[in-house]
Amino acid sequence: MDLLARREHSERELSRKLASRGYAADVIEATVAGLIADELLSNSRFTESFVHSRYQRGQGPQKIRAGLRERGIDDNTIDTCLDDYTGQWRELLASVRLKKFGAAMPANFRERSRQMRFLQQRGFTPEQIASAFHDDDA
Repeated sequence: MDLLARREHSERELSRKLASRGYAADVIEATVAGLIADELLSNSRFTESFVHSRYQRGQGPQKIRAGLRERGIDDNTIDTCLDDYTGQWRELLASVRLKKFGAAMPANFRERSRQMRFLQQRGFTPEQIASAFHDDDA
């Protein structure tokens, strides 16, 4: 309960933390099942919280998806939650680029490539990045 009081956890995260503290596998399984039954532990609630916090940090959908998969969240839950942000990725990408590089668009290919690599490392898709630069060129 102490772990859940601090923040939301996925089932896999909580199980790993309990195992690292020396609890037996059958005790962990029973505890996690009880928490799920009492609705104190929810992968969908964790996913919503995780996506929101990462979105606020300026991370793109690919990086968020990878983080959720690492924490044991299934693709259907991830897709459902990321779909809520569908229209907002482009706006987020523009604000992340503006914060890092300023309002001026890159003057040459080398600078444009550098900015595109940065945005890709933040987890934005190549399509999102290309459309942001292409629309600003027109």
